[in-house]
Amino acid sequence: MTTGLTLRLPPITVDRWVNSPPLTPDDLHGRVALIDIWEYTCINWIRTAPYVKAWHRDYTDLGLTVVGVHVPEFAFGRDPSNIEQAVRGQGLTYPVAMDNAYAFWRALRNDAWPAKYLFDTDGRLVDRWVGEGAYEQVESEIRRLLQTRAPGTELPPVSPETTRFAATGEPSYLGITPETYLGADRGVPGSYAVAGDWRSEGEYVELASGGGELGLPFDAGEVNLVVDPGPDGPATVQVLLDGNPIGHERGADVEPDGVVRIDRARMIRLVAGASRGDRLLTLVTDQPGLRAYVFTFGP
Repeated sequence: MTTGLTLRLPPITVDRWVNSPPLTPDDLHGRVALIDIWEYTCINWIRTAPYVKAWHRDYTDLGLTVVGVHVPEFAFGRDPSNIEQAVRGQGLTYPVAMDNAYAFWRALRNDAWPAKYLFDTDGRLVDRWVGEGAYEQVESEIRRLLQTRAPGTELPPVSPETTRFAATGEPSYLGITPETYLGADRGVPGSYAVAGDWRSEGEYVELASGGGELGLPFDAGEVNLVVDPGPDGPATVQVLLDGNPIGHERGADVEPDGVVRIDRARMIRLVAGASRGDRLLTLVTDQPGLRAYVFTFGP
């Protein structure tokens, strides 16, 4: 996805670094640089992460530097401990910059998560890709730039991750329920229902007291939720599908008893491999302070 912009790698002005001392464009001069704009609760980035990690694994020693730039979508994403835990949990070993103030985001003129910016050895933007997919194109451009950097370089085979994607292709999202935000800022009335004492804040809905339920009609094979257990610590949520305790269609974060235990602000996988159609997801909890931000979906 060519941008049509003439852009040089700007100063990486961020709040904090993980896995690396601060890097500058001068530090990256002479190397191919892949800038990965990410957000740790974003399902679209989570699906791209295996490819970015594969490129770091296969091409770092040949002249590629991957820099992950974490830009928070929600307030809890500004907490360094959350990001550091996400870096460990995702197994990210390349440099990660925390851009809490959106300074580098703005310098790149970025407008979405995830986004990848590929710069040549002179710091010139070669291409930009937004969202999922196009992994063959990204890796092909990385390989071309590495060959230009050092003609005659013997490159490894195209990564197994990209090869598998090329064989299977992008799954169809046709008819899938769209991303559903729950807070007052971006929530759509009627897209979900609550029972109990919930209050609507800018980014989220929060259970104020007692027990409560959150109901979501959907048509998708996969359902995820960005959630924060709140100030009272770990929360327990019972997951119901079509009014019954969820069974074999439970997501990876739901235990066999149909319960998900939430110990920190993160994205949880609630439904996976579900049959398509008009379905109803119900979450039941008695944890005051629990905050739900956004549901995301997959085929």
